[in-house]
Amino acid sequence: MNKDQVSGKIDQTAGKIKEKTGEAVGNDRLANEGRADQVKGHVKEAWGNTKEAAHNIAEANRKAS
Repeated sequence: MNKDQVSGKIDQTAGKIKEKTGEAVGNDRLANEGRADQVKGHVKEAWGNTKEAAHNIAEANRKAS
């Protein structure tokens, strides 16, 4: 797991907390910020997954050579 994947998971979790807190207190802006943070987290995690896949492919090609 790389730093982008970890950072993405953290952003997703923080976003869920913000969203639920915003919903609980009736603050639509906070809830929307939480949803946006979750999306940002998903994007970061996907980028991390892509980087890891590229690294794994490069390792496999290097070992095969």
